[in-house]
Amino acid sequence: MDDLDRKIIHLLAENARMPVKDIAQRVNLTSPAVSSRIHRLEQEGIIGGYTVVLRRPDAPARVEALISVLVDSAMREDFLAMIERESQVLQCFRVTGSYNFMVKVSCTDIDALEHLLTKMQKLGSTNTQIILNTQLDRNLALE
Repeated sequence: MDDLDRKIIHLLAENARMPVKDIAQRVNLTSPAVSSRIHRLEQEGIIGGYTVVLRRPDAPARVEALISVLVDSAMREDFLAMIERESQVLQCFRVTGSYNFMVKVSCTDIDALEHLLTKMQKLGSTNTQIILNTQLDRNLALE
């Protein structure tokens, strides 16, 4: 990945619907050259997809949390299967330290979070931090 690829990725991160023609003008390349680079970045997995981020002020409030989970190796497959089924689970990371998983969740309310925690605690110990607000949100980390 070179500086032109990084510029293209940065532009797409700002506006994933930006026309190739506009990107080409901003990076001083032809439209076919930009299309080719975008296609290559997608094929290499550097661009993993495009999404819509909804920001509706009238949307119901949600409780988001980070849950550290310590799962015994004998229960690992059961744990992974359980979180795969739970729609409130946004992300799950394998981590180092006192816990072996970090799970980000978004629940409809505190009762739903408690219910999810109870399920997780049947498979391992947990430590939960409720997210109060987001101070920084980088959807794409540029190298």
